[in-house]
Amino acid sequence: MIKRRHFLNLAAMGTALAATPLRAASPAPTLSLKRPPVKARTYHSQAVEDTLHKVAKEIESPKLKQLFVNCFPNTLDTTVDFEFINNRPDTFIITGDIDAMWLRDSTAQVWPYLPFVHNDEKIDLLIQGLINRQTTCILKDPYANAFYKDLSRPSKWASDEPTPEPGIHERKWEIDSLCYAVRLGYHYWKATGNNSPFDVRWRTAMIAAVDTFEAEQRWSGESDYRFVRSSPRMIDAPVFEGTGRPVKPNGLIASAFRPSDDATLFPFLIPSNIFAVISLRQLSEMASQIFNDQDFARRCDKMATQVDAAIKACAIKEHEGFGKIYAYEVDGFGNALFMDDANVPSLMSLAYLNPAFAQSPVYQNTRAFLLSDNNPYYLRGTAAEGQGSPHTGKHRIWPMGIILRAMTSQSDEEITQCLQWLCTTDANTGLMHEGFDKDDPSQYSRDWFAWANTLFGELILKLQAERPALLKLAL
Repeated sequence: MIKRRHFLNLAAMGTALAATPLRAASPAPTLSLKRPPVKARTYHSQAVEDTLHKVAKEIESPKLKQLFVNCFPNTLDTTVDFEFINNRPDTFIITGDIDAMWLRDSTAQVWPYLPFVHNDEKIDLLIQGLINRQTTCILKDPYANAFYKDLSRPSKWASDEPTPEPGIHERKWEIDSLCYAVRLGYHYWKATGNNSPFDVRWRTAMIAAVDTFEAEQRWSGESDYRFVRSSPRMIDAPVFEGTGRPVKPNGLIASAFRPSDDATLFPFLIPSNIFAVISLRQLSEMASQIFNDQDFARRCDKMATQVDAAIKACAIKEHEGFGKIYAYEVDGFGNALFMDDANVPSLMSLAYLNPAFAQSPVYQNTRAFLLSDNNPYYLRGTAAEGQGSPHTGKHRIWPMGIILRAMTSQSDEEITQCLQWLCTTDANTGLMHEGFDKDDPSQYSRDWFAWANTLFGELILKLQAERPALLKLAL
């Protein structure tokens, strides 16, 4: 039996953080670790620890080594609340400095640990528990993006309209929230063949997810969903009393918010619709093989085909200098927004979500656009260059954007440059952040952002498997 261990409050830990010297493979100044003491860590996996030590030995750069050792286990070290509820594993994973669980972030935070399900029972239970907890969340409200462990806890955003039910941190409708729950379940199932998390509750939650997608295709007109928040930030809620700009139904799914939790400009958010196509195909396979529910499988396939056709018809646009590229958002009337947001899903991340995109000429054209001055959120500064997000203003680059650029690159030179920027923009904290000023990395947001930390660890594991020579560079 695994005992429950509560997640940490890092702000209260202060000097309790470990400061173990990190020894470089070659003579160089030692850099301190920022992992919590062993007894204060919220979850332990021997497989993760073994991999951590093995890969760290292969990293030449002391700084890169420090970042990897701090970041890769950060989700396990600081964010996990695990227990058994009714004899079933239950995993609640906070995002970091906000004590709520996002469906998106929680999936992404455990994603790099999924390969260890075969040789570590604790990782297997961790992921089963998260599937179970996400099922509970979706059954609570498929439109909500973030939840509390205590489902009776009043929302911090009780002043939002409509007021979120207890247990819901906030109710921002984002297509990708539901896609991430499918992504986690599907890949766990494919890795293990274990059907136990996929019970009647999970099936009911997935039907609710598809019902929500279908409602937000807006075939019958306006959605019942609305979101109003009193805030000086104009992107905290959709326009027109929280209903968003008009759309012309065409098969695409409307999303009130982006993965950044910012309101969309045009509600047909293309990266999230592409993610939905991937997820619906996966859900169809699971419905057919696990439940023998051919009707639901066909329904998922039909919607995937419909959304995919609408993407090809409405979201691929000719852009001067780049040819045919994906728009970021469209409205069905012919209007399109050309940009990207340093989150997942994003246009840059399409080849991360599905490696087949790497061979697509449209994706390659889009990627060239995203890394150019034609993208209003590609920022160049004295400290680094990379994708930003309207979420953090006009001057902050996101480490996540640099990481995703490296993860989708086929160029050793480009990847090396990304690693150099990541090594020099952590403000000497030894961790990733949400965003940093393009000219002054000491000005950053979020001290504790577990998704960005774990994603960095995922990048290093990918390089160790595919381009190990890059880890030998001195940087």
